[in-house]
Amino acid sequence: MNKIIIAVLFVILLPKIIEAKVNYSEKDEVNRLIEELYLQERRINEIYFPLKLRIQNELRQLSNQLKRSSTPDEQLKILVKKDQLRNIFQSLIFNQQNELIRVRYLKGLEVIKILYEKIIALDHHFSSMITFNEMNSISNPNNYREFGEIKELLKSSNKRKMGFELGDILNDNIYTSILHTFISLFTSTESSKTKKEQNLEKIECVLDFSLKMHSDLNTIYFESSFLKKSNDNTLEKLNNLFLDYIKPIKYKLTLSQCRNTDDWDEIKVKLDDYFTLVDHKNTNSMDIYGAHKMKIDLEFPIDQLLQFINHYNSFVDQGSKFYEKFAIMLDSYDPPLNCVSSIPVQFKSLQDNISISIQKFNAAYKPVEVNGSKLKEVLYGVSVFD
Repeated sequence: MNKIIIAVLFVILLPKIIEAKVNYSEKDEVNRLIEELYLQERRINEIYFPLKLRIQNELRQLSNQLKRSSTPDEQLKILVKKDQLRNIFQSLIFNQQNELIRVRYLKGLEVIKILYEKIIALDHHFSSMITFNEMNSISNPNNYREFGEIKELLKSSNKRKMGFELGDILNDNIYTSILHTFISLFTSTESSKTKKEQNLEKIECVLDFSLKMHSDLNTIYFESSFLKKSNDNTLEKLNNLFLDYIKPIKYKLTLSQCRNTDDWDEIKVKLDDYFTLVDHKNTNSMDIYGAHKMKIDLEFPIDQLLQFINHYNSFVDQGSKFYEKFAIMLDSYDPPLNCVSSIPVQFKSLQDNISISIQKFNAAYKPVEVNGSKLKEVLYGVSVFD
């Protein structure tokens, strides 16, 4: 009887739950998911609340009738009816919890999908940032034509016995190379003062830029490498979270495999099978404890998801601060007017890339709403029904 009543109620009312969608095309995906989840939970609670309230009112009425009843037969009928209503009430609570856990679990899975795409995008971003060879090419004067020509000129013109040549290692080092070039330039007996000044003028812009920015550019490279490594660790954490997330329902593929094969529907099938078993334990087998434990096994990964979200947001905040520091470091170089045209094109491109990166960290990569209280409310079912 109870199952028939519940089945009839759901045939009538479940479509209202399914209709609980919202069009937030103008908002980011995470915000859309949160709003959808909020509305779906509200619809579920709006359906169950009046049903449970009606049964509670009937139970109170039966309790009053029981007090006024005078015959054993009448009291027995009331007690039987109360027991039936209590069973219906418990069934409503059980099904309400199942529906709430289901939508929270699936929306949590969608949040994982979005975060995965964001982390993959970050990986591509870090990989496309300037490489060590590119950084070295714009920070070391040995890679500039003007500086190389002067070095070769001094090398070929230096016939003095006191002259010396650097080995390959020190010759590639920016500081020893510059020092050796200056010594050769100013101690050369075959160049006039005017010629020395002309040679120095040819390389002064290269030297000014290299000496001022070499250290900063290396810092940007190595700290960007650190961020990429941190992003790799974040991706590994998310992969592990996904494995824990789908472990209760016995789904076997990894996050990348699921994403690459677009196998998300299979997770929903596994989830349906899981809840079928939960319902079986609660009713046919009368294993209420087992059914309760199975629901807890689904709710626990949601807590892990929230912890990961905090980690992800902390990482994105850190990356944003790093790039803001990079921008300050690059902007600190104020070239002399006669050197403006000599600034490497790669340096200007790096400045533009870092500026764009800051915008991405503050917008595309950071799911702002995930950090708010609403996600905790809807994932934990707090304050979703007024």
